[in-house]
Amino acid sequence: QVQLVESGGGLVQAGGSLRLSCAASGRTFRRYPMGWFRQAPGKEREFVAAITWSGGRTDYADFVKGRFTIYRDNAKNTVYLQMNSLKPSDTAVYYCAAASTLYSSSLYQRKTEYDYWGQGTQVTVSS
Repeated sequence: QVQLVESGGGLVQAGGSLRLSCAASGRTFRRYPMGWFRQAPGKEREFVAAITWSGGRTDYADFVKGRFTIYRDNAKNTVYLQMNSLKPSDTAVYYCAAASTLYSSSLYQRKTEYDYWGQGTQVTVSS
């Protein structure tokens, strides 16, 4: 079983930066591919970024490419999302997720491919 806890959200002005953290419990975290999703009010939860278990490969939604970076520190059981050049349209609750496919080098974009979810952290970008 893996428990995920996000932190680092908050209120920031457009053009600013935030770094989200997702701390995981459980020994198997470092073997799982991870992802970040977000959900704005009245909208579906959408894919933001994904990373393989080793951190060697990453994938991003088009609307964050060049602005967001996903990375992980398996020694600390933590995955991060560095968000730069934030826009009001980035306002949402951000969730991290883990897919229980051990040592997978695949990158997952669909919600249904993830088995564990955090409770989310609010990011609000003001104009």
